[in-house]
Amino acid sequence: MRCPFCKNDDTRVVDSRASDDGLTIRRRRACAECGRRFTTVESAVLAVVKRNGVTEPFSREKVMKGVRRACQGRHVDEDSLAKLAEAVENTVRASGSAEVPSHEVGLAILGPLRELDEVAYLRFASVYRSFESADDFQREIDDLRKDRSPVA
Repeated sequence: MRCPFCKNDDTRVVDSRASDDGLTIRRRRACAECGRRFTTVESAVLAVVKRNGVTEPFSREKVMKGVRRACQGRHVDEDSLAKLAEAVENTVRASGSAEVPSHEVGLAILGPLRELDEVAYLRFASVYRSFESADDFQREIDDLRKDRSPVA
């Protein structure tokens, strides 16, 4: 790691700590040349492979933006959206792969969104699953009602 002050390549790690629930590592470093200390933060890169083959970094903000659009006009607070985005990221990271297809990100959104708000879930699912008719909506509504009814 290059020293940001004197640009020397010879630095050593003084201290390492996990942060952000273990998703990142914070390292305190010291420069062998100038003696100054600085902090670096390391995280594993999670990439999303789009349908057209383009790869981009996973973004909680992008997840929140898509879900926020589905929740428009609903009583869903930003805190709930942030928790949903975190749950989606944890689910996607749990796959253990550095590159995840965008389809899997969409699937990871559907479950928590269904629990958060059924109307927003239907809106998101209609776009994600490309509903083409009212019958598609009816099937999804029937599934929602079936899952909601108590088991005898």
